[in-house]
Amino acid sequence: MNKDAAAFDLTGKLLISTPAMGDPRFSHGVIYLCAHSAEGAFGLVVNRPVAGLGLTSVLQQLDIPLAGPVPDKPVLAGGPVETERGFVLFRDGGIDAPDSEMLPDGLSLTSSPAILAAIARGEGPSDWFLALGYAGWGPGQLESEIARNGWLTCEANDALIFAKEPGAQVWHAALRSMGIDPLSLSAVAGRA
Repeated sequence: MNKDAAAFDLTGKLLISTPAMGDPRFSHGVIYLCAHSAEGAFGLVVNRPVAGLGLTSVLQQLDIPLAGPVPDKPVLAGGPVETERGFVLFRDGGIDAPDSEMLPDGLSLTSSPAILAAIARGEGPSDWFLALGYAGWGPGQLESEIARNGWLTCEANDALIFAKEPGAQVWHAALRSMGIDPLSLSAVAGRA
């Protein structure tokens, strides 16, 4: 990786779609970037609940027994790639999660159902979400989309990543965290 690519590493940042984003699958989307390098990028959409699908249903489908009250958080549509595969993004907090990858700022990512079993037992992390699928980009693809004004980037924070009610309001909140009024965005890209 050259020095310029290293300076442009967006791992651990949020992508916020703009009206210039031509792909309707990402309209009003907010994505946590789990990995970004010269080889491409990988992220999870944090604000797209799957209609009618909550954690309890997933636990039942995986034959993971509930051992106490577990919040029936909505399952998120993490992106259009491998939509049958589940990923749990969580704040580590000393949780023993096999096969998890450490991410910036104390976050971890796993696709192991062991974390779901821990959550079902009441032993899991307090901040987490389950996403089906992911968003992926090949070499240079994300950079090109950013250059075409399809995405804005901002610092990630728990209020946006682990929103109590993920949805369009997370997109608005992400823009406001940057000092941008969502109503001021235009679909027309420009250069000064």
